[in-house]
Amino acid sequence: MTKLDCAGRTLDLSRTRIMGILNITPDSFYSGSRYQDMDTILRVADSMVNDGVDIFDVGGESTRPGADGKVVTSEMELERVLPVVEALNARFDKVISVDTSSALVMTEVAKIGAGMINDVRALRREGALQAAARTGLPVVLMHSLVDQPEPGFEPHYHNVADEVCQYLLNRVSDCEAAGIPKDRIILDPGFGGGMFGKTPKQNLSLLKHCDKLAGTGFPVLAGLSRKSFMQVQLGKAADELLSGSLAVALMAVQAGARIIRVHDVAETRDVVTMLEAVQQAE
Repeated sequence: MTKLDCAGRTLDLSRTRIMGILNITPDSFYSGSRYQDMDTILRVADSMVNDGVDIFDVGGESTRPGADGKVVTSEMELERVLPVVEALNARFDKVISVDTSSALVMTEVAKIGAGMINDVRALRREGALQAAARTGLPVVLMHSLVDQPEPGFEPHYHNVADEVCQYLLNRVSDCEAAGIPKDRIILDPGFGGGMFGKTPKQNLSLLKHCDKLAGTGFPVLAGLSRKSFMQVQLGKAADELLSGSLAVALMAVQAGARIIRVHDVAETRDVVTMLEAVQQAE
C-alpha cells in the first residue's frame, strides 16, 4: 500500500510524509503547540503549509503525562475540534487527521472533511471501533496503556519492540473483524511516557528496533517530537529539544517510518529531504 484515500485527498506513502501538530488544548506538554484562537490556528497552519507539511493533526484532548482524559468530554472535545477541521478543510488542500479516541468525534469530523483518524488508544474506547469503520477513513492505531497510569507506575516488557508489534497486530485483527480493511491501517509504536507506557530506556530500545514494526508491512507513523525520554537523555526542557527531535526523526525514517508527527515542520522537512537525496544518489 502506497496510496491512501483520505476523504478525497490522496496521501502517497511511497515517500515519508510530515504530519504537523495542531493541539487545540490549553495543556499540551509543549507550550509551543497550544493553539486556542482561530486566527492563530490558521496562521500556524499557513506557516506549516509553506514549510512543507503534508498532514495536519488536530487534537482536542491532551495526552501528556499527568493529564486526565476523563475531564474532557466528547462534547467538549468536539466543540474544540469541529470548527478547526471545518476551517482547515475550507482553506487548505491538505489531509486533515483528527487525534481522538471518541466515537462521537470520529463520526462528526468525518462529515466535514477530516481524512484520517489518529487514535492513541487504538480504537479501544466504547464504540470507537464501529465508528471508525463507518467513516471509511484510514486509521492510525497507537500502542498505549489506554488510560493514564498511577504516578510511579513502571511499565515492564520482556522485549518492548516485539510486544508493541504483537499488540498492534492484535488490534489490526480486531479492526478487520469490525470491517476496517488492512489497507486503511497505519501503525504507531507510541513513543513516550505516561499513558504511552514506556520508560526512557524502553523508548530508546523501541526506536532502535523500529524496523520490526515497519517489517509487518503496514505504514508506520512515528511521533517522537520533543518527547520526555529525550529530556532525560539530554538534560534539557521540551523547548530545547529541536536538535534531539531531528536526530530521532531521522532514525525513524531510516527504520522505515512513512509518517513523522512533529512540532517543527520546516526543520524536519529539511532533514527528510536531505536523507531522501542521499538515498537516491548514485
